[in-house]
Amino acid sequence: MCPREPIDAPEAPLIGIDRHRMGTDGQGVTTLVGFHGCPLHCRYCLNNHCHDPRKVWRRATPGQLLQWVAQDNLYFLATGGGIAFGGGEPLLHSRFIEQFCAIKAPQWRITLETSLHVPREALERVVPHVNYYSVDIKDTNPAIYHRYTQCSHGPVMENLQWLLRQDGMAGRVVVRLPHIPRYNTQADVDRSRRVLQDMGVQRFDEFHYLTALCRP
Repeated sequence: MCPREPIDAPEAPLIGIDRHRMGTDGQGVTTLVGFHGCPLHCRYCLNNHCHDPRKVWRRATPGQLLQWVAQDNLYFLATGGGIAFGGGEPLLHSRFIEQFCAIKAPQWRITLETSLHVPREALERVVPHVNYYSVDIKDTNPAIYHRYTQCSHGPVMENLQWLLRQDGMAGRVVVRLPHIPRYNTQADVDRSRRVLQDMGVQRFDEFHYLTALCRP
């Protein structure tokens, strides 16, 4: 048993840990922790193995994860970095994230890469602990979103609206706006930006999916 870890600590399935990342997950040096499992089924998903139960890299409790990532503590402290939780959908493991944040070094910054396609209580659980959010919105057009993800965009928009209403949150949320070949156009992306700006989003990451990876 790891120090300070509750007896009933949750165990989460992981697809991998990527150390020494710079400039991709917020400030400083970060370690990306990828969770297995996602509610979406995106056509061009880069981590589609997160849906395959045979592709779980390993399972860990918060204390075990802390032991693995703490080797880079000096990098985190020197650069203002920390841990980025991605996946998959990390908010499917919100209790795990909550307990990890209770035992980590308080100086570590936490970044959450999420689709927000989760029940509200999962988001509420982690808000006190997360410093930055990278929200992958896909597209605000419900038809485009459904065609690309096979899911409704209703929970995403509702959770984003709730998140933006929290004090000081607007400057801590970056919304990703992808150009998705054969799914949306520049006009669609521009429309999404206007809709999101009206909601209070201030920071965007607009980018193009690599067409070589986007086969029909």
